[in-house]
Amino acid sequence: MDFIFVPTVLFMVVVAPIWIVMHYKSAGRSSKGLNEQDRVVIDDMLRTVDKLTDRIDALERILDADSPQWKSR
Repeated sequence: MDFIFVPTVLFMVVVAPIWIVMHYKSAGRSSKGLNEQDRVVIDDMLRTVDKLTDRIDALERILDADSPQWKSR
């Protein structure tokens, strides 16, 4: 029984407290959500995606007018 007592005590004294602190630190970070800078970056990315979508639509209209069979290739 002594062979398991020492590792158990070491685990409870050293590893478990570090594990618990790191867990709650990580949980606290993830529950904060997005900060203002992240929101600005995401909004900028969404505007860029909208512009690119509009460009793709325009290119498809041009290709449809110029070469109607381009989608089948």
